[in-house]
This record gives sequence, C-alpha cells and structure tokens, in this order.
Amino acid sequence: MAVTDFIVAIELGSTKITGVAGKKNADGSIQILAYANEYSADCIKKGVIYNLDKTTQRLSSVIKQLESTLQASIKKVYVGMGGQSVRSIHHTEVKQLDEDTKISQALIDSMMKSNREIALPDKEILAVEPQEYKVGNNLTTEPVGIPSDHIEGRYLNIIARNTLKSSIEQCVRQAGYEVAEYLLSPSVTADIVLSSSEKRSGCALIDFGADTTTVAVYKSNILRHLAVIPLGSNAITKDICSLQIEEEDAEHLKLQYASAYTDTAEYEADPNKEFIIDGKYSIKARKLEDIVEARVKEILTNVWNQILLSGYSDKLLAGVIVTGGASNLPNFDKAFARLTHIEKIRIVPIGEVSLTGTVEIPKDGTHNTLLGLLYAGKENCCKIDPHGYQRTIFEDIEEQKRKAEEARKKAEEEERIRREKEAEEQRKREKLENCDNLIKEAKRLLGKKNYKSALAKAEEAKAIGLHERADEIGELIAEIKREKDDNNPFRIFMKKIKEGADDIMKD
Repeated sequence: MAVTDFIVAIELGSTKITGVAGKKNADGSIQILAYANEYSADCIKKGVIYNLDKTTQRLSSVIKQLESTLQASIKKVYVGMGGQSVRSIHHTEVKQLDEDTKISQALIDSMMKSNREIALPDKEILAVEPQEYKVGNNLTTEPVGIPSDHIEGRYLNIIARNTLKSSIEQCVRQAGYEVAEYLLSPSVTADIVLSSSEKRSGCALIDFGADTTTVAVYKSNILRHLAVIPLGSNAITKDICSLQIEEEDAEHLKLQYASAYTDTAEYEADPNKEFIIDGKYSIKARKLEDIVEARVKEILTNVWNQILLSGYSDKLLAGVIVTGGASNLPNFDKAFARLTHIEKIRIVPIGEVSLTGTVEIPKDGTHNTLLGLLYAGKENCCKIDPHGYQRTIFEDIEEQKRKAEEARKKAEEEERIRREKEAEEQRKREKLENCDNLIKEAKRLLGKKNYKSALAKAEEAKAIGLHERADEIGELIAEIKREKDDNNPFRIFMKKIKEGADDIMKD
C-alpha cells in the first residue's frame, strides 16, 4: 500500500549518499519506512561535491529506491550541509542608543540582519548562533525589554564556501526534486546525540567520519565552536595501504584488528603476533597498531586543539561525546583520555530518538546525521496536492510547463537587467570621457590665457555631474578665475599707476 505522508532526508557523505524516509509518531519516536544508499567516494570528497553529474545520478538512484519501497512519489527532500569548508567565526555588532532606550525585538532583529550582511569573500553564512548580548556591563541571552544606552550582540556565524549550497541545489534539481530545507549537519547530529543536560553543562561532540572529523562545542545550551578537520578513518586505511596492501584488504584489517590504543603489556605478552588476510598478507600486530595509533593520535591532537581554541576546554562538565563510524575503533576512549586527560567520554552508536518499523538502520554511529536530518524535518515530502490526492502525470506535466515558463520569464528579466546595467555603464564611460576631454580643453585654453573660453569648458565639465571629477574641476575653475583676475588689463594698469606713485614718493 502506498504511503502518502512521510519525511525524506538525504546525507551526501564522502563514502555513501544515504537516504531515509520516515514518520514521526506521537510519542516522539520515528517510524522508518524506507532506506537506501549509493557509493559516492568517486564524486564527493571530504563532504564537498566535485563531480556534479555523478552525484546527481547517485542521488537520483537513492531517491528512486525510496520511492519504490514507499510506492509513492517524492517531491522534496531535507538535505544536510557539512564538509571541510564548514567552520565557525565570531562577530560582534555594537549599537549606541539614547539614554535609557528600552531594547526592542526590532532592534535585535536589525542587529542580526547587520551580522548576516558582513563581507565574507567566497564564503556564505549557513547559520547564526547568537552567543549573548552585552547590555551595559551585563551579559544576557534575553535583552529585549532592558533599558540601556549601549548593546553588543555577539554571534557565532557558521560559514562555508559559497558553492556548497548551490552545488547541492543543482544536483537535487537536476535529479528532478526540490530541497525542502538545508540543515546544518553538525547541529542536527547534536540534537539527537546529545542530551539537554550535556548541552547545558558543557560538552564537545566529535563526529569521527570517513574523510572528516567534526568538532562541536556546547555550553549553556549554545553552540560555542564548530570546526571540520579534513581527516577521518579513511586516512588510517590509506596508511595501511602504504605497506603494499590493497585498499579493500587494508579496510578489512582496520575493521577486524585495528585498535585506537594498545597497552604495552599486550605487545610484551606476544611480541611475534601476526594478522593474516586470506593467506595473501601477513602483518605483525605491533606494526599495524603503530600505524593505526599514529594516525589516530594525529586526528585526536587536531580535535583537542579545536577544543582548546574554543576557550571551553576547562568548562566541559559533561565531557566528550563521540559518534561516527570511526568511533567503533576499540579503545578509542582510552586513546582520547590518554592524550587529553579527559575521563568522561561517551561513545554513541545510535542517537537518543527511538526507532520503530521493519526497516533496519545500521546502529554503528554512521547514521546519526541522517537520522538527525529526518528528525528535524517538518513538512510532508510526498508529491501530493493540498487536498491530499496523488498528483497525476498530466498534472506533473502542467507543473513542469508552469515552472519552465517561470524560468523563461526570470531569464528574460535577468537579461533585461543585465542589458540596462551594461547601457548604464556605457553611458557613464561616455560621460567620463567627455568630462576628461572638456577638462583637457579647459587647461589648454588656460595655457593660452583664453580665460573666458577656458571657464566655459570647465563649467560645461562641471555640469556633467561626475562626483569623481568634482574636486579636480573645482580647483581648475578657481585657478582660471585667479589667473583671469591677475591678468585683468584694468588691474594691471592700476598696479602700474600705484607702483609709479610709490616711486615718486620715494624720490
């Protein structure tokens, strides 16, 4: 039986593109209705789409698999935004007010708008997390209604490459679907992995993925720092491959035998211990552990550095929470505790949300972001009209025609604006050229002491009204008038009479 009420979420991962469809139950649980995935390592790297066509094909395949299971058409999907270009930066907006001005919501909204309009070359703001407001000498998260003559808004802007969202949109659109909403992947992951008390008390969430590791620091229920480290568990596999082992076998070695930390006593108990894969490769246990631990240490050192940069390393009362596929490495908590001396570490294979239904989702830490996206979705993603019946193929064709006509009109309007802009720029260039010629001619006439004509040319140049030439023209007019006065015949005659009178008086 076809399902007509569901939410669809898509995660564009560096290893797989995964999709899930589900329904929210009244008790807060989620019923999983369909699940699908496709290989993506050849079109997405470190969370960034680099092959649009392949990504579109794989995305389309995932959604069509979901449609087949649901026996219904999908109109739109919720998509996560993550990857190596995502990070946080701090920004402060300051407003000076009249004495005892009561702070209004409109003022807070205008400060948020000003914050979103800051210049970020090649970057765009994906989300904003207000940190706190300094009103007078006090810090607060709720400034509305407080009288003051000064307010500072402190914001954490989550930024990324300006192509991140446009690339996702292009792939989804070419696949024939719409984006219901872009959601920040680290935030939705935190919403189902972290408890409210952990966010309040202070914690660091580490999402240890295949190509990237994301670090998000929370305190007082507010996101305080976000960074994506371009290293993940695939780096461990590649390190093992350096021993002339094929990637598939190296991955098998990592999954079956690797450990994030091994106690020295274990080595000493059996120093000649070896791991053998299908009779093709053999590797000493100590060698494998050295390789794995070295890379894990590098990644965790970068993670700890980001926690230190957040300024909250000594305020994480709830400790560190780890998820992601690589969190399954044995002794991961011991490796992190040994490096950072943080003992409160929680590994999360599956989020806090209860799942129901017959469709199974892997509970290994790799799907928490996908489930977070599904949990954050609000709108029905089924292709139905407002009255609740399934759209027919003829209605789809009419809808496509309407959208094509809208796109045509939009393109025509953009072309008209472009032509008008070019024409305006051409008019400005012509004005500038005409003005420069008049200035040049005025200077030439001034050199020939033809003051009347020189002044006329200068005034003509001034009448063109170019702001960038105003100062130069003003100085030229003043110079013409000064030289004209200095060379006036009557003034020269009177000057000579005065000089003659002065000579007579001296005699």
